[in-house]
Amino acid sequence: MKLVDHEIVKQKMKTRIYKNVVFKGIFLLATLFGLLVLGILLYRVISQGAGYLDWQFLNSLPSRKPEEAGIYTALNGTIWLMFVVAPVSLILGVGTAIYLEEYAKKNRFTTFIQINISNLAGVPSIVFGLLGLTIFVRALALGTSVLSAGLTMSLLILPVIIVAAQEAVRAVPKQLREASYGMGATKWQTIVRVVMPAAIPGILTGAILALSRAIGETAPLVVLGLPLFLAFLPNSFLDTLTVLPMQIYNWTSRPQVEFQALAAAAILVLLVLLIVMNSIAVIIRNKFQKRM
Repeated sequence: MKLVDHEIVKQKMKTRIYKNVVFKGIFLLATLFGLLVLGILLYRVISQGAGYLDWQFLNSLPSRKPEEAGIYTALNGTIWLMFVVAPVSLILGVGTAIYLEEYAKKNRFTTFIQINISNLAGVPSIVFGLLGLTIFVRALALGTSVLSAGLTMSLLILPVIIVAAQEAVRAVPKQLREASYGMGATKWQTIVRVVMPAAIPGILTGAILALSRAIGETAPLVVLGLPLFLAFLPNSFLDTLTVLPMQIYNWTSRPQVEFQALAAAAILVLLVLLIVMNSIAVIIRNKFQKRM
């Protein structure tokens, strides 16, 4: 009596190999299509904006004349915004992740909190703009300031940072914690000296991706009422600002072809900022990985 029918096995293997080839081809076509669209977008942005990208463009104030317009105020406003978003979101996000993973008891309440944090990561950004408008602009009377915009964008990316930090902390082997406890370290010393250094690469990856989203978001800032045209720089966190996405939105809404090219040049500057941020994250992550 045969326990294995080789003919049936061969037939099933052929079917599985055929399905594997088909799905592999589908996934490859999907990848190539995405790369093609990205390549077309990059080509159009570079071809339109490269000619306008010079020092005068970076160092000029916005103007109603395309030949005199620049992104000086928008670029400075973006930097001011990051001075609020980065520390607020990192401190709150990483602190929340450490509490949920290391201190909070595993019960229905913490499960409910984690489910809602994960759900908040998928909420449309305009909802956070409405929340910021209600709380920071109107209730706290901060107006369209750097502080209100920064706190709103911090709320936007906070769920992403919390989830990424939780995954990074959870991925630290238990043997490292037990070895630290065995050496007489307290729980807080173990977290600071053992868990955090091991989790920093994963935390940085999620944080940089979240900050990149904050730099490129426009909808929450439009809801807050940030000006599309601003001819002065903020001097404090309570001053009004405008940022690169708002400037790009302003120029793309104008009918003149020159402003469309200026928007493409501003997009190139924004891409360079994102590449620099991600490069810094990769360098820091590799540095900590070598130490471990």
